[in-house]
Amino acid sequence: MNRYENMSSAELSAELALIRAELAKFSEMGLNLDLTRGKPGDEQLAISEDMLGVISSSEDCVSENGVDCRNYGILDGIPEAKRLFSQLLNIPEKNLIVEGNSSLNIMFDTVARAMLFGVYGGKKPWAMQGEIKFLCPSPGYDRHFAICEAMGIKMIPVDMTPDGPDMDTVERLVSSDPSIKGIWCVPKFSNPEGYTYSDETVERFARLKPCADDFRIFWDNAYAVHEIYEDKIPLLDIFETCKKYGTEDSVFFFASTSKISFPGSGLAIMAASENNLIQIRPILSAQTIGFDKINQMRHVKFFKNADGVLAHMKRHADIIRPRFEAVIGAFRSELTGIATWTEPRGGYFINLTVADGCAKRVFRLAADSGVTLTKAGASFPYGNDPRDRHLRIAPTFPSFDDLTKAVEILCLCVKAATLEKLIENN
Repeated sequence: MNRYENMSSAELSAELALIRAELAKFSEMGLNLDLTRGKPGDEQLAISEDMLGVISSSEDCVSENGVDCRNYGILDGIPEAKRLFSQLLNIPEKNLIVEGNSSLNIMFDTVARAMLFGVYGGKKPWAMQGEIKFLCPSPGYDRHFAICEAMGIKMIPVDMTPDGPDMDTVERLVSSDPSIKGIWCVPKFSNPEGYTYSDETVERFARLKPCADDFRIFWDNAYAVHEIYEDKIPLLDIFETCKKYGTEDSVFFFASTSKISFPGSGLAIMAASENNLIQIRPILSAQTIGFDKINQMRHVKFFKNADGVLAHMKRHADIIRPRFEAVIGAFRSELTGIATWTEPRGGYFINLTVADGCAKRVFRLAADSGVTLTKAGASFPYGNDPRDRHLRIAPTFPSFDDLTKAVEILCLCVKAATLEKLIENN
């Protein structure tokens, strides 16, 4: 039960005064604590440091097919890198393209390519069809929404559930509106709530009957191997499921090593059906002669195979698990009955849900006290959280001491905002 529910107005005001006094002390310290982005911390970067030295001569740069990685060529990626991702993601090598360091870049390019050239099975480029819309499960990934805004694509929020997007709404909308061309999905350890799509949800995606013949599911599997506990969280294979219904052309799949190796110097991939890739490769070849093959070789030599990646991820988990547990422990101790939060088994975020109308106030109070949060509303299209209640918490980047201090302040801010709202409504 909310500990404030049975307080009188005088008691609420007294409690608020105490909390404001505590926040004032922090404000005077001039702190600069950052909980904004899901960035690996220094300890995580250090465990990949040996990757910097795995290539030391020209002999290290020759692929198994005889290609010198220092030179031009190989649009799809070197065979060793394709095999590594194939093992890790259970996707045939023929359906993979290994590109540069950023899956976000690939997703932007994929939308832009569809706008300019259309997609396999479509009759016209998206940009020639009038208003284009995307479904946006919300809370969701703000950078997905930024792509739509940059392209002038109208975004339609769809509620998220612990099993994934509200599929009743998704099915109803895509089957009735031909201007809906896509949906954003983070199917495992979703950003920001940490949910993993249920088998039924994946099946329903595979069975979708969109009104548009050029509709695509943007399957951003950013956290495919990012468990923070020993138990493996299963996710139904979207391509294998689609094959049962003959819908494999409807999926564009993305992943990267951005939070596995170095975020700024990782590898990113796109996977799609053969029909899609036949349409995509000629356009891609006009854009580039090939991607950074030395970096591809660097990753192969460091990880060797999928088992090497999974062993590396256990090291990541050992670093970030205590951080997640510290945040969740503080929330349980300080915010039970006042707010709710997700307790993900992997990924990079915790979604904190405060009282309606309080998220922006928490954001401002935290900023005044030296804690920077991701902007309230960022997890919704156009930055508009209709109930002003969601905050995305990223525990990985600060030092552990800074994290615990930041969360202590955050809890005080949530209490203060909640008390202010209660007093205002009394």
